[in-house]
Amino acid sequence: MRVFYIFDMKPEFKTLYHGNESALYGVLRGLYYLNHDDIMYGYNLFQQLTNRIDKNSIDHILFVKMHQDIPYSKRDGKHRINNLYKDEISILEVKRSYIKIEAEQEGTSFFEILSSINKNFFVCDFELQEYFFIDGLKTLV
Repeated sequence: MRVFYIFDMKPEFKTLYHGNESALYGVLRGLYYLNHDDIMYGYNLFQQLTNRIDKNSIDHILFVKMHQDIPYSKRDGKHRINNLYKDEISILEVKRSYIKIEAEQEGTSFFEILSSINKNFFVCDFELQEYFFIDGLKTLV
């Protein structure tokens, strides 16, 4: 299973790290694995790099765009795609500081929709050490 964390990067940091995404990933990975004693430092750094996510707006946009698709459902604040035809099972949950996607496959149809919402989203898979700006994704599922 893949777990993707998506952050809304401030435009100036997207510009700064464009072409050097590995450095940005290194900062976010360091925050992800931060020990408990440095939480305040990490929180302040995270606030400087990212915008807060408008949870209600993104939940609404996702629901409006997808509610007529048969493989889509929303329960308990989680958006689900269960498309056996595409061999895709994905669960997306919107938080105020990040979006989390759990996917049974390499990618997810959620990337295409999120790309249309915000080009500053930065996607990280901390387990497999993969990362990219969502507008740089070449092949969308």
